[in-house]
Amino acid sequence: MERLSSSAPIPAHLRGSIMALGNFDGFHAGHQAVVAQAIARARAEGRPAIVATFDPHPVRLFRPDTPWFRLTTLDQRQALFAAAGADAMLVFAFNPAMAAMRADEFAAFLVQEMGAAGVVTGQDFTFGKAKGGTVATLAELGAALGMAAEAVPAVTDSGGEIISSSRIRDALKAGDCTTAMRLLTRPFTIQGVVQHGDKLGRTIGFPTANIDMGHYLRPAYGIYAVRGLLADGRVLDGAANLGIRPSFDPPKELLEPHFFDFAESLYDQIIEVQLIHYLHPELKYDGLDALMAGIAKDCVDARQILAGTPYVA
Repeated sequence: MERLSSSAPIPAHLRGSIMALGNFDGFHAGHQAVVAQAIARARAEGRPAIVATFDPHPVRLFRPDTPWFRLTTLDQRQALFAAAGADAMLVFAFNPAMAAMRADEFAAFLVQEMGAAGVVTGQDFTFGKAKGGTVATLAELGAALGMAAEAVPAVTDSGGEIISSSRIRDALKAGDCTTAMRLLTRPFTIQGVVQHGDKLGRTIGFPTANIDMGHYLRPAYGIYAVRGLLADGRVLDGAANLGIRPSFDPPKELLEPHFFDFAESLYDQIIEVQLIHYLHPELKYDGLDALMAGIAKDCVDARQILAGTPYVA
């Protein structure tokens, strides 16, 4: 799958595309419906299918002090879009110049610079300076430019509530992995490079693969049953501490998965860690023996949970 940038010309073979347009952070069930419609339309018309996303997220430009809230990295989104059947991912560099574009200027940019023959969005999509454009505006402006525009209705869950990234974030902050997974259609997954740490876990029999949380949303701090996805395709069960390790000084925020029955070095490798089930908040133990006993119990509990939880890619 090709990754395109809004700051560079669109290759000739990808012009005339049907473009799914949105942020698509998380790529939850609602986002999937928008992208599926764009791909179906592209295939029916014999056109390329492009999924467009924004980086940085517009919130980061307008409110730079907002706590981290991302559900996916660009690399994860690219993999998800490819699996959905898109031909390319287009990354709009959301900068002050783009934020200042009027709705009509942005619509013209889509057609003339990005080569879009049609766009598909969610029904709540807004664009242009001060969010001056709506799906109705896009349809009107697009028609004048020869670009078809279509809005996909919001997707609801079994309880009739709209599926949204904000609901997923709220669930994760509450430690509700089950709800997050249901809305995402897969577990919330953190991708990162395994770092060298203090290696204390190795000395007490519980080696961990330390990962910086980067720009991801911070789920509830605590202990999780997790699954690790290695670059070679192997899937590992484990238990992880996500937080600041209150039993250690100085505190340091990390995701620290311990994978069961696994002794290979993962340093400097990119891995993914799925949060499957929240066991309990972080605890401060009174001494090393208590810490080791607590970790051992968490591993037993995590093994039992994961044994009854099918793997979902």
